Amino acid sequence: MPQQLAPDDAYLSLTKEDVNVLKNDWLTDNVISFWEEYLEREYLIEFRNSKIVLLRPTMTQILKEETDSKSLQGALPDFGQVTHIFLPVNDCAHSDTPESGSHWSLLLVSVVDGVSFHYDSLSASNRQEAYKVSQKLQNLLNVKLRFIQLEDTPQQENGSDCGVYVCLIMKHLLLKRLLMVRTNEKVSMSMGGKNIDAREGRKEMLRIIEERRREGERRRSTSKSPAPGHRKSRSSRSPPRIDSPMESNESV
Repeated sequence: MPQQLAPDDAYLSLTKEDVNVLKNDWLTDNVISFWEEYLEREYLIEFRNSKIVLLRPTMTQILKEETDSKSLQGALPDFGQVTHIFLPVNDCAHSDTPESGSHWSLLLVSVVDGVSFHYDSLSASNRQEAYKVSQKLQNLLNVKLRFIQLEDTPQQENGSDCGVYVCLIMKHLLLKRLLMVRTNEKVSMSMGGKNIDAREGRKEMLRIIEERRREGERRRSTSKSPAPGHRKSRSSRSPPRIDSPMESNESV
């Protein structure tokens, strides 16, 4: 049985194997799930009125495989008022064979605009898988979704950085595009001209995991939780609208 990191309350029960892959290997479902929960707890929590969902890799995979997507409504989040959904897509053929896939990509669905944007750091390797997920989500939401393959997505330089690209692109789109623009502005979802530093991204993720591990150790040693800080909740009257993809020289 994989040895758990101690303490085990650092968001998710990451194993040592999960952490080891962050050094130079292909990211596991657990690592990407950890990253999504990190973004939720550290950033989305400040925007309490936002209706953005970061769907976990396992649920994206189940959605991709399920023939009747509406049968999953009880297991999936309530998408009733959701404006945007981030979905990590894997080319795994069957969810009953864990870690059998070989490539990650990112699907961002703007429900309010009726568009699915696909970011693939290895050309269009996952295009069919992402399109299938988009179609399943379209049926589930009962909303027509136009599928756009972002051809200007930054490309990885090896065969193992795809998951890191998914995490870094997700963070950039969430923090720099969807949460930080005025609601009366249209925002470009293009990643053209962006620089993705996978090596530094891996270091950042390892640092964050280590910080959470130490935080959990402190909580255990004192046998009580520290008084929660008070964050000012940010709100918006309506979500930003998507503009047509454009080239940009902005750095991630």
